[in-house]
Amino acid sequence: MRSSSMPDPPLTTGEYEVFLSFRGPDVRQTFADCLYHFLIHSKIRTFRDEEELRKGEEIAPSLVQAISESKILIPIFSQNYASSKWCLQELAKMVECWKKQGKGGGRTTILPIFYLVDPRDVRHQEGAYEEAFRRHSLKQDQQTIKQWKEALLEVGKMKGWHVAGSDGHGAILEQIFVKVDSLLRTNYTLLTDELVGIDVHVNKVVQLLNLDAASEMIVGIHGMGGIGKTTIAKTVFNKVCTHFDRCCFIEDVRETLLKADGVVVLQNKIISGVLRYDHCNVNNASEGIHMMVDRICKHRVLIVLDDVDAKFEFDKIFGKLGNFSSKSRFIITTRDKRALELLQTDKLHEPGGMSHDHSLQLLSKHAFKMDNPPNEYTALAEKFLKVAAGLPLALKVVGSLLFRTDTNFWRAKLKELKEVPTVEVQQILRISYNELTPNEKQIFLDIACVFIGDYKEVPFYMWSSCDFNPEIGMRTLVNRSLVRIDEEGQFGMHDHLRDLGRAIVNEEDVQNPCKRSRIWSNENALDMLANREGGDQVEVLRVDMRKNEARHEFTEKEFKNLSRLRYLEVNYGRLSGDFKEVLPSLCCLRLHSCDSIPTDLHLKKLVILDLSFCPIKEGWRGWQGIQKAKKLKVVILLECHDIRRVPDLSPCTSLELIKLLSCYKMKGDLHIAGFKNLRVLSLRSTQIAKIITDLMQLVELEELKFEWCGEAGPEIPAEIWRLSKLRTLEISSASPVFVTMEGSLPSSLTSLQIHFCVALEKLPGLANLTNLTELRLVKVGVSEICGLGELAVLTTLEVRNAPRLSSLDGLENLVLLMKLTVSNCGVLPKLPDLVKLIKLQALEIQECQLLSEMQGMMAMKESLSHLDIGRCPSLDCIEGFESLASSLETLSWWELKMQPPDAISKFRHLRRLAFVQVGNLVTTPDLSGLLNLKRLEILTCRQLIQIVGLDGLESLEVLFIETCSSIRELPSLSRLKNLQRLQLTLCTKLTHITGFEGLQSLQELFVYHCWSIAELPDLSSLHDLWGLYIFRCNKLTEVKGLRGLESLGNLSITDCRSMKDLEDLSKLSNLRELRITGCRMLTEVKGVERLMLLRVLKLDLRFRVRSLLKSVARYVTRLITRFLGLLLILVLLLFIFNSQ
Repeated sequence: MRSSSMPDPPLTTGEYEVFLSFRGPDVRQTFADCLYHFLIHSKIRTFRDEEELRKGEEIAPSLVQAISESKILIPIFSQNYASSKWCLQELAKMVECWKKQGKGGGRTTILPIFYLVDPRDVRHQEGAYEEAFRRHSLKQDQQTIKQWKEALLEVGKMKGWHVAGSDGHGAILEQIFVKVDSLLRTNYTLLTDELVGIDVHVNKVVQLLNLDAASEMIVGIHGMGGIGKTTIAKTVFNKVCTHFDRCCFIEDVRETLLKADGVVVLQNKIISGVLRYDHCNVNNASEGIHMMVDRICKHRVLIVLDDVDAKFEFDKIFGKLGNFSSKSRFIITTRDKRALELLQTDKLHEPGGMSHDHSLQLLSKHAFKMDNPPNEYTALAEKFLKVAAGLPLALKVVGSLLFRTDTNFWRAKLKELKEVPTVEVQQILRISYNELTPNEKQIFLDIACVFIGDYKEVPFYMWSSCDFNPEIGMRTLVNRSLVRIDEEGQFGMHDHLRDLGRAIVNEEDVQNPCKRSRIWSNENALDMLANREGGDQVEVLRVDMRKNEARHEFTEKEFKNLSRLRYLEVNYGRLSGDFKEVLPSLCCLRLHSCDSIPTDLHLKKLVILDLSFCPIKEGWRGWQGIQKAKKLKVVILLECHDIRRVPDLSPCTSLELIKLLSCYKMKGDLHIAGFKNLRVLSLRSTQIAKIITDLMQLVELEELKFEWCGEAGPEIPAEIWRLSKLRTLEISSASPVFVTMEGSLPSSLTSLQIHFCVALEKLPGLANLTNLTELRLVKVGVSEICGLGELAVLTTLEVRNAPRLSSLDGLENLVLLMKLTVSNCGVLPKLPDLVKLIKLQALEIQECQLLSEMQGMMAMKESLSHLDIGRCPSLDCIEGFESLASSLETLSWWELKMQPPDAISKFRHLRRLAFVQVGNLVTTPDLSGLLNLKRLEILTCRQLIQIVGLDGLESLEVLFIETCSSIRELPSLSRLKNLQRLQLTLCTKLTHITGFEGLQSLQELFVYHCWSIAELPDLSSLHDLWGLYIFRCNKLTEVKGLRGLESLGNLSITDCRSMKDLEDLSKLSNLRELRITGCRMLTEVKGVERLMLLRVLKLDLRFRVRSLLKSVARYVTRLITRFLGLLLILVLLLFIFNSQ
């Protein structure tokens, strides 16, 4: 411990988070010292003022700076605190900073501690404080005295801690730490740059969503590009998605609707996202709306539509908003506020610029990889903040530009930026563009104009052929935040950056688009080709005819003058004529869904050929011209369904990438002999049976994929395992595959995946695969994995459906493994000791019938967050399970003969827990200590009679208890204030439930097949309940409190044979769906005719007849009343007339 008399180190900007102010002789050696070291030990940067070391009359500038920059200010009031003028000066400065930042609404918080003094003495300057001020009044002016007294009054009223003489320090220090930590976490819970300063916007949007209200609604986020709309929407989506049954996030809505059949494309995306379909085949908009009404509207859904414009029409895509569940929500982001006004929503949020502190943090993260700038950059950083004007995108891009540069560079760039209006974001971003090399600029403009959303491999080959050096260029663009590449290898770019790139191209010739280097607009492209105006300025051209009713036919004449064109993409067109002497510079030709293709393609510089979706056949004469393309490196044929034979590509010896995908009729052998430069070979869903080659010639092959090729699968030559640069190997086949695997695999492999190769009984040795990070074996016949222990860098191992696997020897040596899955390995007797797997994060062991023990779990005590163990009937010991208490977040325990250990009660970080088919489970472990548990599932535990500690799970949001046929009662649920969904199914002996009065957040209640329940608690306190479902509760006679459920949107009571009475439903003003059937003893359903919002009604016939008769009676009564009223008016008028 550092000596308490040693002064703190000099301050630097932003160095401290907490400032301690105290009177040294009173508490320096006691409470203040303990608090200081408690905070320091907790890694909270704390400054303590050593009052005894001060000199002079005024507090030093360094102390003023420390107070101004600290987020939390803690004055420790003791008996003699007020006797020190320095302490009072510090306190006055604290209050001044606090007031400047909005009295608690800003970044500064004051937390007072009253140590052996009464807070009233502090507020009113009584006792020792009165005597101290009497002495101060002899030396200080009245204004200063007044300022100090006001500061004491202000802080004395604040909530803090009162430390009495008999109090131990430990508990209070813990309370102070918890409060300080929570306040700091409010400021620093930002895990990525994109989330800096976003909390206030997220909270506002969540508030607008009003999740508890039973009214479907649209919330809009609008503002300029780059302000963070998408990031806010994604964060909100992640935060609230658990409140909904189904969710989906749809990006680039505006771009999607510009496509041919854009509405249908968007509907397919939405339906696929909500229903979790891989593919959805809606053919027209009406069909899409009908499917949404039938399949989606009944659910509580959250749908986010990102980047919508004013042309967006909700009804054409979804139908009426009222069709959706009353708890459904839509979030729409747009640059154009008109789009939201047209939707008639007033739930709007417009994010403003980032605050000063958040702007500084975001800029610093990109420029320095830290939260604050070093001292020598602070003044310059402040000036850059003014230039960026709080725009997150500008801060991110400019910060990346300034990364690892000196102050002279900063000053030069600042001078440039000052000459640019700060409101013009494109001009701010153009500074980064101007820093690029000529080749990097070419790549940036290509992506901005035509390659957003495209996979990187095709453009990379084109750029390489043009000597743009794409490897270095892309690294620069990504590092400077100008371009992003996702995990799938697709290009992405912020809208403002895309617009910047396109604006730069438009500036090449403002009046005449035909004289620009890149033409992506369909209108400009068709005008240029129709008028044959294109010249040697055009390098990139995309023509998309999908929206045209008739396919436009192009001949060589339209392209004759495009001598510098290097990229041509035509979708849904027709090409004819003699192309021998045109397009001399063309590198990339992409013809998609073109039903006519010229046969005389003789393109000397062609590097990429993509004929996907074209109706070409094996007899197409164009292959002869393609064979003459000596520079051809890429051939892609996707869903060319008419081609029956593998094209002869053998003359194209420069080929580096071949993809033949979903060409279902393609048969024959693939001749790739002589392809010395081939890097990628991918075959999927073809009938290719054999690869004819000397694989030793494929010295550059990096990726090889065979997926579902032929009835018997491909015959893979033994030499394939000798390819020295192979990095990815993937084989999939549903039928027996003849695979010869002799010798060792190439040491260059990083990913090996073998699926459904049931005839594969032996893998070659893996010992030399020193670069392998991913190994997946699914439905294979191997009995062992030789050399597994030598895979030193393996991070993912998945073995599923390997019924012959008897050993995983070597697993214990995989020290970098992060995910391990062993499933359906019926003869595997044991796992090796896992003591070395200290980085393992996810472990799934399922359906291993002979597995008897697991050892080494203690090694994962800091890393393992997910554990799923099930259907291992022989497993009777998990050694070291208790040690996972500090890391485990998800635990699934299903079909195991051993009972869950009592140690589960100590797993305080557990968020999800499932007990499934634990046959001998009578009493659960004590669950009361699981303070963070959000979801609890107890399913098919037929002997269970008691759930211990359920009543203490205050964070629980979802509770499923199903097929627990021995349980008779549950603990009171009154403390489960966060519970949102409660489902009780097939608990046939359960007689009653208590504690509903505390379920203030409950939204859905399911009670199914609970035959012994005769009475439910009064439901009137469940103000947020929107779904009540009761099914086959044979003894249930009534449901109390229904009339008070004003939020209820769905009520279903089915086959409750003893149900005799049901309260009047007329006050359920939000009810949308009502189903009451099979309740034989129920004689009447009251109030149905007054349910104005009811959309779905399903009642037994007798109820419907009665309801109809009541409605007719009410109608007739109203008519009679109106008639009598009119008659009375006439009588009065006659009386008045006669009297006159």
